[in-house]
Amino acid sequence: MRRPLLIGAIVVVVLVVAFIAFRSYTKSFSPEAVAEYSRDGLNITATYSRPSKKGRLLFGLEKDNALVPYDKVWRTGANEATVVEFNQDVLVAGKLVKAGAYSLWTIPGPGKWKVIINKETGQWGTNYNDGQDILRQDIDIRIRPEVAERFTIYFEEQPKGVNMILRWDQTEAIVPIQAN
Repeated sequence: MRRPLLIGAIVVVVLVVAFIAFRSYTKSFSPEAVAEYSRDGLNITATYSRPSKKGRLLFGLEKDNALVPYDKVWRTGANEATVVEFNQDVLVAGKLVKAGAYSLWTIPGPGKWKVIINKETGQWGTNYNDGQDILRQDIDIRIRPEVAERFTIYFEEQPKGVNMILRWDQTEAIVPIQAN
């Protein structure tokens, strides 16, 4: 009776160690980062992983082997899905989002992107369930002359709120956010 329990315990330990090693290995290529904004009682935190360009075509047509194809849902970072937290109700791209933590997804396009706020958090970045979406909204992009090697999220203050900027390569997707 003891032997099966011992074998079971060893298997569990090996699996846990393998999982931790795998996560450490993948995060070494796309390290975790946190972007924070705080002003006038509004606090926003984005927790994400930062993949690198590494000379690859990032945004483009699937047939051209773009890493992030146009018109396909992207986890907006690497590894686990990006999580964005709001301490109060906000308007994201003009639509109401209640205070809480959500996963952030996008659908890149050549002239506009879609931002997606999804109720599910904690999933690996490729496990997207569109049935949990609470917001899908078009957002503007801008093209910069300089190339950002690593994906970055940062905040840019505006007169009536803040823009969450999703920057990689020469593209910046602009997610407008206002306190409600």
